[in-house]
Amino acid sequence: MLFFSYFKELVGKEVTVELKNDLAIKGILHSVDQYLNIKLENTRVVDQDKYPHMLSVRNCFIRGSVVRYVQLPPDGVDIDILHDATRREARGG
Repeated sequence: MLFFSYFKELVGKEVTVELKNDLAIKGILHSVDQYLNIKLENTRVVDQDKYPHMLSVRNCFIRGSVVRYVQLPPDGVDIDILHDATRREARGG
């Protein structure tokens, strides 16, 4: 639940999601659920030459099991929140 809580704080910010098939999609994080399924809006493909068929996609739902990485905006990383949440989870509450 640590990552779910953290990703909820990033709703409305731009993120880049890299999938296990090497497709990278950049967009505004609209929502995330407990399975880390992600909904992006205003999407664009990072490597448009490699994936031209994805140019018309503007909104997408990404199943959490196909995500390799999520690149966060530099201002979206709050180390103190992560440290506190990690400590709470390690204590079991």
